[in-house]
Amino acid sequence: MDVMIERPLSELVLVDLLDAFASNDPAPAGGSASALAGAVGVSLLIMVAAMTKTRTGAPEETADLADAASRLRPRRDELTELIDRDSDAYNAVVTAYKLPKTDDAEKQARRDAIQAAMTEATEVPLETMRVCQQALRGAVIVATAGNPNARSDVGVAVELLLTGLRGAGMNVDINLASLSDGAHVARVANERDVLVADGEADARRARGALA
Repeated sequence: MDVMIERPLSELVLVDLLDAFASNDPAPAGGSASALAGAVGVSLLIMVAAMTKTRTGAPEETADLADAASRLRPRRDELTELIDRDSDAYNAVVTAYKLPKTDDAEKQARRDAIQAAMTEATEVPLETMRVCQQALRGAVIVATAGNPNARSDVGVAVELLLTGLRGAGMNVDINLASLSDGAHVARVANERDVLVADGEADARRARGALA
């Protein structure tokens, strides 16, 4: 089902968004861009899942696609929220580093605030990874049952979701280096690796279905 957009996409605040990324402000940056890539990828999957034509026309395919779309819509909303959450997390880190440190009490309070902010700044891209991985699982269904004429759209969606997954993983890695809780670092690093492995496996399955 194609929907014609009569206004240029640039009028849908796209240029403003790109300008925000292109500005010399440090946020939004890579973490927000990763969430945005994932959100666009999910949107493409929802579009293909909503098409009336399926791979073979079997009723089961229509039902599978409807179920996939219902699961993917919340993922898009989550990734959209994560665009802002990532920038907010970065700003909280900057604020923590600016706290006063004139005596021991202030120094300790500043250290605690930095650790709390860095923990959140690690959790946000990790959540982006989780959502992208879940969406890649849905991509397998859309690739298997969806309109074969939209193969390229599903393929682009898979690549965007992989970009979101891997890009968010880079942010997880760089933020982990600032955390002092070794057990927490190990847990997050392990989950990061699992998410990448699972996401890449689902991407291969989706590509195989598209071939």
